[in-house]
Amino acid sequence: MIRAASLRGFGPLVRGLGGDPGELLRRFGLDPTALTSDDALVPITSHDRMLDAAARELSCPDFGLRLAASQDITILGPIAVAIEASETVWEALACASRFMFIHSPALSVSVEPDPRGARGVIALAYRKDLRESTYSPQAIELGIALMHRIAASILGDRYGLRSVELSHPPQSSVERYREYFGAEVGFGGPVAALRAQSALLDETFEGANAAIRERALAHLASRVDPRMTTEAQVRLAVADLLGSAPSSLDRVARLLRMHPRTLQRRLADEGTTFARAVDDVRRDAAHRYLTTTDLPLTQVAALVGFAEQSALTRAVRRWEGASPRAVRRSTPG
Repeated sequence: MIRAASLRGFGPLVRGLGGDPGELLRRFGLDPTALTSDDALVPITSHDRMLDAAARELSCPDFGLRLAASQDITILGPIAVAIEASETVWEALACASRFMFIHSPALSVSVEPDPRGARGVIALAYRKDLRESTYSPQAIELGIALMHRIAASILGDRYGLRSVELSHPPQSSVERYREYFGAEVGFGGPVAALRAQSALLDETFEGANAAIRERALAHLASRVDPRMTTEAQVRLAVADLLGSAPSSLDRVARLLRMHPRTLQRRLADEGTTFARAVDDVRRDAAHRYLTTTDLPLTQVAALVGFAEQSALTRAVRRWEGASPRAVRRSTPG
């Protein structure tokens, strides 16, 4: 499913192209009243197939890009509140990654190594779980274009977009993509993503508000994806706290709305422990920072939750069998 907010602007766009939005919705088994209720849930496969059909039948190959132009961060509902109250881009992305299932369980955003292998560059990836629903070029373009609009509106000139990556061939002219994104666009890559300098993660938001963010996160945490294991919930919560607040058992248990002993018992039932989950998240984050950025090791240590660089060095030797500098040197780029 996906929240009907994703169709905001669909009616006016279709009518402006000479089409009938109600007929399209009914043909794909969707209730036309979904256009007036952001929180209504619609099947994501029908939603995406309808976007592809609208682009084809209305001779509008940039349909997804046009639809994104009429949307903004508010289509994410309560997730938007937590994002806008975050202190840094990293915190905002961690929040979006952790709670995107509320918008649609089939969609995800994440920070990943640059698919082109450039040092100091990261990919803000946008994915659809193809086990849940079929691939849709127009829906992917809608999602990545909306991510671009949100980043540009919040960060302005600090955004520094390097290029855009799409997994499918061009749906409209390459010039149209360049006009929309203001940057180079590559096609046929492994993932849809926005490429930017890794320093972007440290950019701060003027509207940061720790109290509002804490309340928003508590509200979002009460809407846990029922399909998610306790270990996965813990890993997401720790990743959200990493570098900004201690990832203690009590704090994470409070975010997940359960007693610490209950949390420990559920993790034990899944064959793991809280300490192991925290260690795994730190390991993944440290590897990402060491292999995709040039951040000083003292800063990497702080970002993964260590008070001292020496603690990072000991941990990386345990995880990787080498020092942090050796891990960084061994990465191509």
